[in-house]
Amino acid sequence: PQQPLQANRVPKGSGVSRRKTSEPEIASSLIKKIFSHYAKMPVARDAFRIVQKCSEKYFMQLSSDLEAYSRHAGRKTVEMADLEVLMRRQGLVTDKMPLHVLIERYFPLEYRKLLIPVAVSGNKVIPSK
Repeated sequence: PQQPLQANRVPKGSGVSRRKTSEPEIASSLIKKIFSHYAKMPVARDAFRIVQKCSEKYFMQLSSDLEAYSRHAGRKTVEMADLEVLMRRQGLVTDKMPLHVLIERYFPLEYRKLLIPVAVSGNKVIPSK
């Protein structure tokens, strides 16, 4: 007797997307705006691509360093102290140039209010923790 032919089953995908996942990127318009602000002159397209790659590598290294400092301290959250340690190691923060002076010098007022606590009347500190 002949047996009926059975179709071979095709295994279903494991649920993993076949799309290549890309890492998040910094918006090129933001990098261009920041770089042109400090360069104060037009930037060639090929030079801008190099600046963009360098910026991405810098921020990847920065974030991995901050992650390492917070893990070393036994925390799962990056805090201001981690950033200050990183900036000290980079030579940006010194005894003569504390972090709050850099914040006051380079950040606009709305960010300064968020980063530097301000004492107001009634012994209240804004922003409160």
